Amino acid sequence: MSSWVTILDMTETIFSVQGLFKRYGDNTVVSDMSFDIAPGECLGVIGPNGAGKTTTIRMCLGLTVPDAGNVTAFGLQMPQDALAIKAQLGVVSQMDTLDPDFSCAENLLVYGRYFGLKDAQIRERIPSLLEFASLTAKATAKPGELSGGMKRRLSLARALVNNPRLLLLDEPTTGLDPQARHLMWERLQLLLQQGKSILLTTHFMDEAERLCSRLLVVDHGKKIAEGAPRDLIRQHLEPDVVEVYGAGALALVDSPLKSMAARVEVSGETVFFYTQQARPLLAALEAYPALRTLHRPANLEDLFLKLTGRQIREDA
Repeated sequence: MSSWVTILDMTETIFSVQGLFKRYGDNTVVSDMSFDIAPGECLGVIGPNGAGKTTTIRMCLGLTVPDAGNVTAFGLQMPQDALAIKAQLGVVSQMDTLDPDFSCAENLLVYGRYFGLKDAQIRERIPSLLEFASLTAKATAKPGELSGGMKRRLSLARALVNNPRLLLLDEPTTGLDPQARHLMWERLQLLLQQGKSILLTTHFMDEAERLCSRLLVVDHGKKIAEGAPRDLIRQHLEPDVVEVYGAGALALVDSPLKSMAARVEVSGETVFFYTQQARPLLAALEAYPALRTLHRPANLEDLFLKLTGRQIREDA
C-alpha cells in the first residue's frame, strides 16, 4: 500500500448533505436534496442533463451557497469552514485543468503547494502518485504530450496529492476510449479498497454499476430514487428485457405479443419488452424470422430510462 493512503473507520459518516435547496429566480434547480457518505463508499449521482447534479456538487464544494439546507463534512460546516473542508477533499472536474506549461511532476508539486504542503513533503509523494497513475515514465512530459487517458489519470493523481478523505469526481471518464476507462476504473476501485470515499457523477451506467455501492437518481432537482444498483433494478424493473428490431418491429407494439410483457417501450426502430418471464415471448417471436432479437437482464440503463424518460434533454 502506498504511503499516502490512510485506512479510515468504516462506521462513521464523513460527509452529509441535508435538505439542500437552490433557486435561480422562479426556477428551483435543487429541491430538498439529502444524502450521506461513509468512509470507503462510492456514492454515484446519475440523472439527465439539467437534473441538478452540477449545482449540488458546487454546493458541496462551497462554490454555490444554498438557499436552504446544510452541508457538513468531517465535523465541519460548509461554507463557514470551507477551507478546512477543502483541505480534506480531492476534486477531478470534467474539464482538463492541468497546467500545460508544467511537467507531470511539476503539476503535482505546484498543486500540493495550494494546500500548504512543503516542497519536500510533496516531492516525497510524487513518485508513488505517478506510479499509481501509471505515469512514472512520463514524469518530465507536459500534458500536451499525454493521451486523454493519461491526462485523466494525472488529474486523479493531482487530486490525491493532499491525501484527501473524500474524492469528488465529475464524469471522470468522459471522452476516454474503453481501455483508458477500464484502467481508470481499476484505479478508482483500488482507492475504495484502501478506504477512500468517492462522490461520483457519471452518464455511463456500466461505470455506475461497477463502481458505486449506492446510487442517487436525480431529476428536475429532486432525488427520485436511492439505493444499491442491483436493489434499485429489482425494485423498479422486470428482470428480463427482450429487444426487437428490424423491418416491421414497430408493428409488434399493437400485436398480441404486447400482452406477454409487463411493459412495452419504443426507442427509434427498437421495441423493448420488459417481462417477468422471457421464454414464452421468445418462442412467439420465432414466428417473425425477419426480426432480430436480443434477450438480456434488466440493467441500470433501463432503470435510468424508466425513471427519467427517453426524451433527450438539452444541456443545462
